[in-house]
Amino acid sequence: MTAIRRLLPLILAALMITGYSLLYLPVQGSSPAVAQITATGTPPPVPTLDLSGMLGPYIFPEGINPLTGLPVDDPALLDWRPVAVKISNAPPLVRPQAGIGQADVVFEHYAEGGLTRFTAVFLSQLPRRVGSVRSARLIDVEIPEMFESYLVYAGSSQGVRERIEATGFADRAFYGVETGPPAYYRDPEIPIPHNLFADLVAVHELAAQRGVATPPPQEYSALAFAEDPPPGGSPAAAIDLRYDASGVFYRYDAESGLYLRWSDGQPHFDANTDRQVTAANVVILYAVHVEDESIIESQWEGSVSYSIEIQLWGEGPAVFFRDGKRYDGTWERADRHEMFVLRDANGDVMRLKPGVTFFQLVPLDFDALTVE
Repeated sequence: MTAIRRLLPLILAALMITGYSLLYLPVQGSSPAVAQITATGTPPPVPTLDLSGMLGPYIFPEGINPLTGLPVDDPALLDWRPVAVKISNAPPLVRPQAGIGQADVVFEHYAEGGLTRFTAVFLSQLPRRVGSVRSARLIDVEIPEMFESYLVYAGSSQGVRERIEATGFADRAFYGVETGPPAYYRDPEIPIPHNLFADLVAVHELAAQRGVATPPPQEYSALAFAEDPPPGGSPAAAIDLRYDASGVFYRYDAESGLYLRWSDGQPHFDANTDRQVTAANVVILYAVHVEDESIIESQWEGSVSYSIEIQLWGEGPAVFFRDGKRYDGTWERADRHEMFVLRDANGDVMRLKPGVTFFQLVPLDFDALTVE
């Protein structure tokens, strides 16, 4: 699907008045304005399609990261595929994780037993130590499809691996325990299985060796960014989410314009940078969660944990946090080979703050969100 087709609803909305015509659509690398409208006659003044100041969706100026809306130090990185890495969040000894604060986009989701796990997507930075790297879950069938990325993971249950191998990115999914150095390595100071780490530079080299280091398709990112927050919104200086067996807390820092992150009551640090993890945007995505009883993730003393299918397709509610404000809206993903589209309460594309976004995936009936 081309960018023109994706943006057609926005363009048509601005062409409702007879006598107006579309002059041009800029190509990638031109002004962030998506369309310009001019009168062919002299009709009364009407609103035009005004996306000035908005970066994306799909079309981004040259040198702008389509996952953050920020300029990158090395524009050549944008010709490489993102790298999605499966990062552990339990037990507490895996914290502070290495590299999680250097990702452009991070997803946190239920694994099993009420615990959560991360899939972090890297494009603008390629840390040489990311992890600890753990096994994939069913959500990792979806995320690399959306981001046109590689998948870096330690391993998986047989059922999840079969799902991954049936995807269009199967040759870009690097099974860590079978791959080994230099893309993956173990830290002998940390107990197994929590000591596997990934070198993202070596991951790109591995992709080249395997002949899969192809550029990502253009215009794959459906995210949109703007420096100025949307009008309205309600105050949101503190965000408290309570997963069944772990807690997440964000505190807005007005000086930096970012949300500082806590895990289970402790400041969440990145081991690589020794800095507290921050996010320009926190997005709560509500989606159907279903246990897939054909896939067993773990068994312990007669207790069986099945794989959780998080149905990140179709549509669902969403809550957006940026600039210390809350906005309610929706997400939609009609094509499972593409990224979801985020919309505000009016149905318009939601404008995120340029920077890192944390997506918190929760069930539809999740009721443990407190905002102050």
